[in-house]
Amino acid sequence: MNLFQKTIQKELLRNFSGSTVILFTIVMTIMLIRIVGQAAKGQADPSELILLIGLNSIGNAAPILTLSLFISVIYTFSRMYLDSEMVIWFTSGTSLTKFLEPVWRFGWPILLLICVLTTWAWPWSNIQTQNLKDKFNNRTDIERVSPGKFQESKSNKTVFFIEKNQQSDGAAKSVFISKTDGHIETMTSAQSGTTEFLKSDKFLSLNNGQQTIINHLTGDIRVTEFKNFKFWLEPPGQENVTEFQSQMLSTSELIRSKDSINQGELFWRIGLCIAALNLTLLAVQLASVNPRVGRSYSLAMGILCFVGYYNTITIGKRLIADGTFSFTGMMFSIHGTAFLIIAIWYLHTEFNLNWRRFMPISNHSPTSQ
Repeated sequence: MNLFQKTIQKELLRNFSGSTVILFTIVMTIMLIRIVGQAAKGQADPSELILLIGLNSIGNAAPILTLSLFISVIYTFSRMYLDSEMVIWFTSGTSLTKFLEPVWRFGWPILLLICVLTTWAWPWSNIQTQNLKDKFNNRTDIERVSPGKFQESKSNKTVFFIEKNQQSDGAAKSVFISKTDGHIETMTSAQSGTTEFLKSDKFLSLNNGQQTIINHLTGDIRVTEFKNFKFWLEPPGQENVTEFQSQMLSTSELIRSKDSINQGELFWRIGLCIAALNLTLLAVQLASVNPRVGRSYSLAMGILCFVGYYNTITIGKRLIADGTFSFTGMMFSIHGTAFLIIAIWYLHTEFNLNWRRFMPISNHSPTSQ
């Protein structure tokens, strides 16, 4: 490796590392806030918070690495333009296409990692996340209750409140249950309670309490005291069999499937890999800046191109899933067009192409006197 390639790759590595750390920090902070909010609403298990963040980070790693590679190339070459290093390389006979070799040597392991994350890690992380959600949602009503906190049942008809007894793992004290069934409201309170199984049903055995039944239609109130009372707990029902949606299917299964939704998901995965390559090639051209404008202009244009390209892939996925466009047609429309624009841009830079050269020129000879 000569000095030319070594210098560029070293700076690319430094910029890529910095941008990756920053982007992952931002994304993980957003995911942390979202998952903590879900845990506070009882939609996620607080004890699995770190695991959920890790799975979401793996699932979103491919777009993050794509953007990091794109930004690092733009930042590196824009700095070289502003410091007039590119002018020195150009005057020494090095064309812009010669810079693609060190960029490729640096970027191909990252591009390979992006493809692996998109085709394998993405569906795997979705499956693991869904399994955790199904496991958490398939708990019984009493298992959903947190000590010292009111919690609704799955049917939204019953409200539980318990204070767990630390001396016994299966016992609870200060139990309160409010249940509404039509115009009948039942409020049950007890000093202690334990869970019991009778045949296939699960009950909450309450000790030393009272039950108040209010008929809101007639206004009748009945209060009953008890020493032992068994409250039937709503069963979680059959375990929710996870529907293997398109995002959870492996890439090989998507290739074999002819379903339009699965074809849209396959387009998104393959398209993200192709987009990473196209954006890397585009970054070298976008880095050409005017010293009067500054480096921020190239970064802003680069981020705008990334957002537009990524959203176009998402829109293409939806159009394929709806059956509006075919997989092949959308692939050529988006990625083929992007590659064609980049290729024409490089040809223009390399050979100084201009559309006026392809226009017919009419020669008008002066009229002889």
